[in-house]
Amino acid sequence: MQQLQEFAKTHNCGGVYTQCTVQDGDVTALILEVAEERAVDLIVMGTHGLRGIDQLTLGSVTEKVLRKAGCPVLAARMPAHDSASEPGAPHLIEVHRIVCCTDFSESSNQALEQAVSVAAEYCAELTLLHVIEHMSSSSDVENETARALEGLEKQISPWARQNIVTKPVVRIGKAYQQIIQLALESQTDLLVMGVRGRHALDLAVFGSTTYRVVQSGPCPVLVVHIAKDREGNMGKA
Repeated sequence: MQQLQEFAKTHNCGGVYTQCTVQDGDVTALILEVAEERAVDLIVMGTHGLRGIDQLTLGSVTEKVLRKAGCPVLAARMPAHDSASEPGAPHLIEVHRIVCCTDFSESSNQALEQAVSVAAEYCAELTLLHVIEHMSSSSDVENETARALEGLEKQISPWARQNIVTKPVVRIGKAYQQIIQLALESQTDLLVMGVRGRHALDLAVFGSTTYRVVQSGPCPVLVVHIAKDREGNMGKA
């Protein structure tokens, strides 16, 4: 407990109340249990290194929390670009650029709500990204892209347009690759992604997109679960 209290004291930048607790048992189960008992709004978990999360650690703890948590989970890592405070001072991440990934699903809509809220709080620029993965050789790329851009524009509320800088972006290719590439190019400080509920997120979907972005992305990833009261009739993730 003393070590944890010292850690909290060292990393507290002021004005933040911290409550330390130590429990013995299964790590994943206890994290989820405490989060549910205390009705927390956000779980924050650190990830390993700048080149991706350690496979075993992600599989045994972080991945399970990301799958089963009933609230948003922030998988935090140091951004690949330099956003640190002065040497020797507590490391404060400055959020200037946020990318919210959307496939126009209900879970993406909730992720966008969170992204808009964070962007407004930090006066950050918000990029709304849609990746077209499956396009046949006969498809009209220009029309498909224009249609997707129109869909993105419709998702941006009048309030968001008036209060934050928003930018719709459409890319073509493998979703996780395009998300990571855009984050690198734009020096993104935070990626926001939505998933559908604690029971609907299967390994194939998680592994192909969210898992890979969390594992290999260049910045923190906020994973937003669809609210419990909207889960009932949502099919697969």
